[in-house]
Amino acid sequence: MRSKGVLHTDTEILVPFFDVDTMNVVWHGHYVKYLEVARCALLDKIGHNYTAMVESGYAWPVIDLQLRYVRGAVFGQKLNVRANLVEWENRLKINYLISDVKTGERLTRASSVQVAVDMSSREMQLASPKIFTDAVERMLA
Repeated sequence: MRSKGVLHTDTEILVPFFDVDTMNVVWHGHYVKYLEVARCALLDKIGHNYTAMVESGYAWPVIDLQLRYVRGAVFGQKLNVRANLVEWENRLKINYLISDVKTGERLTRASSVQVAVDMSSREMQLASPKIFTDAVERMLA
């Protein structure tokens, strides 16, 4: 069973024409873009988005990304992308669920893992920076 996480956000995406292939199905690489939109919304909700990360001196590269496609999304379909915060103390792990807004049918499951990297030394951090963990803890309080 996948962890639902301690905090989540939902983002709706209407599949645009330029994201589909000749079979009218979303090209598999575009799902990563949908995850990014949901991840940005989750970070905004936490109050520590990518701008704040950079201002605090840390980059957060994705080091692992996993997707499991169940059913392809199609042009004009309204999707819900739920991003669930699963881990934040040592790394940032988010689980995602992409589903059809009308039916609730699951279309894709995914997860991403990011780690903090000190921008001045380019060293990966073994624990998330306090400024980030404090933002999460404030949100959870």
